[in-house]
Amino acid sequence: MCLAIPAKVIRIKNNLAEVDMNGVRRDADIRMVKGVKTGDYILMHAGFAIEKLGPEDARETLKLLKEMAD
Repeated sequence: MCLAIPAKVIRIKNNLAEVDMNGVRRDADIRMVKGVKTGDYILMHAGFAIEKLGPEDARETLKLLKEMAD
């Protein structure tokens, strides 16, 4: 099973975005998703952005993931 995690874009340099995943920062390659901007939420899988998310969808998904972990 594969899992994509919602992440908030903190900054972008070329094709890499620094993202925040609930306090953990990583780099994500954003070449596969058009129009990613600072402040956007993305779904990240294996270091790649695979989709943009609205803020409400991102918050709901993060809430569900936290509930599953508890």
